[in-house]
Amino acid sequence: MAFPGTGKIWMNGKLVEWKDATIHIASHVVHYGSGVFEGARCYATRRGSACFRIDEHLQRLINSAKIYRMEYPMDLPGWRQAVLETIRANQMKACYIRPIVYRGYETLGVNPLGNPVDAAIMVWEWGAYLGQEAIEQGVDMKVSSWARMAPNTLPAMAKSTANYANSQLIKMEALADGYSEGIALDVTGNISEGSGQNIFIVRDSTIYTPPISASILGGITRDSVITLARELGFTVLESNLTREILYIADEVFCVGT
Repeated sequence: MAFPGTGKIWMNGKLVEWKDATIHIASHVVHYGSGVFEGARCYATRRGSACFRIDEHLQRLINSAKIYRMEYPMDLPGWRQAVLETIRANQMKACYIRPIVYRGYETLGVNPLGNPVDAAIMVWEWGAYLGQEAIEQGVDMKVSSWARMAPNTLPAMAKSTANYANSQLIKMEALADGYSEGIALDVTGNISEGSGQNIFIVRDSTIYTPPISASILGGITRDSVITLARELGFTVLESNLTREILYIADEVFCVGT
């Protein structure tokens, strides 16, 4: 979905006009992918607008930044207030929320430590990720030829911009081959995740999902699905899954990370 091109964006504690929310082309994040971010949602409900597990999303953002040694002077309550301030400034009842922490403009080189750590928060209207028809009818997916990175190369636990270079390859290959999405395997050949989704497989009334060790991002929606399914009496197993289970599954479904 295209950006609206108007509204307010939070940048380092200030609300700026959409068109003025710019960074320098020499910013470290542009050249080396040195950023971490989150993707959360605010929903319009009968009781008013509600952000889905916003504290968990923001804590993951803080943890991702910590892994990449990016210290930003704001705690969890500060982040929460900044998100709510941005939603209210844009007068939105429902929206997608994108906070990002990134290394800005000072010097270039693989060593990122000489650059300032900046932050921003964007909100905009974004419907179902693969379209409403995907929810109702499902989509075609393929096993990607691109694997997820090994755990000791890039930290899958961090929602970093660099990791999504791999996701782009998975997504573009799937689209080029006539599919909506790709399913990536980990370096051992077990099922990992989609380009931006955690995977669940239903077989004989049991729900399976790859473990954190399969180079997946520990999704917050994934955690909610596991919790709710178990509360409803389903058996949910986090276990290594070979690709063959995809062909004998009763159902395969994905949720955003």
